[in-house]
Amino acid sequence: METFESLVRAEFAPKNTYLNTASTGLLPARTVAAMRTAIEAAAVGTPTDMFDDVEASRAAFARLTRVPAGRVAAGASVAVYSGLIAAALPSGAEVLTAEADFSSVVNPFHMRPDLKVRAVPLERIAESVRPGTALVAVSAAQSADGRVADLPVLRAAAQEHGARTYVDASQAAGWFDLDAGAYDYVASVGFKWLFCPRGVAFLVTPEDFGGLDPIFAGWVAGEAPWDSCYGLVEELAHSARRFDESPALFSYAGARHSLALLEEVGLDAVRAHDLALADRFRAGLDALGHEPVASPGSPIVSVPGLGRRQRELSAAGIEVSDRAGNLRAAFHLYNTPGDVDRLLAALAG
Repeated sequence: METFESLVRAEFAPKNTYLNTASTGLLPARTVAAMRTAIEAAAVGTPTDMFDDVEASRAAFARLTRVPAGRVAAGASVAVYSGLIAAALPSGAEVLTAEADFSSVVNPFHMRPDLKVRAVPLERIAESVRPGTALVAVSAAQSADGRVADLPVLRAAAQEHGARTYVDASQAAGWFDLDAGAYDYVASVGFKWLFCPRGVAFLVTPEDFGGLDPIFAGWVAGEAPWDSCYGLVEELAHSARRFDESPALFSYAGARHSLALLEEVGLDAVRAHDLALADRFRAGLDALGHEPVASPGSPIVSVPGLGRRQRELSAAGIEVSDRAGNLRAAFHLYNTPGDVDRLLAALAG
């Protein structure tokens, strides 16, 4: 049986110190190989069954987030799913969001001028739910600085006031202990912590679809897709597949293998690994006299005032991000204590 370390070494071989998963995760070797096979097969007229890859990916994401596969739609963009949820709200509905949350989560609600969008600090979002709040939309982990929302408290506040919950798990799915079934809607891209290629995203809906209308339904949303190619789709899928976008098939050809890797390693092991590296970095920052944004329990660490050093670090082979003036480092499965120490040494220089 492969050990954690040997499995990771077999799948990842970064040529730099890559600490930028919050922007884009690295692709495992098995994913690259599967995509190459699919592309080469398509080039000679013998394409693989990439729709089977979509279904395998859907099922894997469902297992990772602890929901039935029938509650999962497959697409390419969180913004599209935010727009789908926004379209389902009645005129005048109040949407509560966190200040400076990622635009794909909040902007579609602002595109409906008849909705009332209210933003509050992340730390106050649960206490800010009130009678008349129709929806609370928030990222599980903030993109800019890694702060983690207190989702159980938020869920309880929403239930008390009859509000629905919408969680963007793009910066959480792949390391976070997420029970997607506890919320009305959960969306996530796959190209960050899930190791998937760009063009992969998922939406978890309630069993009864939570009032969503399949307003962009095409042939893939039919109960029998190949019988739904022309004219009106007579019978929509009985599952959340009715909310599928026409899939980016080559991306899903790889995604099933990325998600399989996460299942093999196990989210508990990934989370422990990621958080240990983030804590090592925080301790090193303290020794250097730098105070990061408080984000306990997150593998994303942002340091105010150091974002300006991103280009210098990149030139030295250390990939991080500059977000809102902060230096943002994100630690994941393919990172090591040596990577942390290399970044700390560069910051000390």
